[in-house]
Amino acid sequence: MILKVVLLAVIIIGLSIAGIAIKMFVKKGGEFKKSCSSVDPATGERYGCSCGKAEGTTCEND
Repeated sequence: MILKVVLLAVIIIGLSIAGIAIKMFVKKGGEFKKSCSSVDPATGERYGCSCGKAEGTTCEND
């Protein structure tokens, strides 16, 4: 029984990784855009991405 669960988990994880890899090769340029989707649990307001710089400055994405 445990062997079946472990095998199923390995198959599901493998399919997930394969899906990400296929998406990377199919997507133009082969890269994913950075996205931030943090939400304040108290207000439901979305936070922006941060890089540790002062507010009002832009973050560089190399």
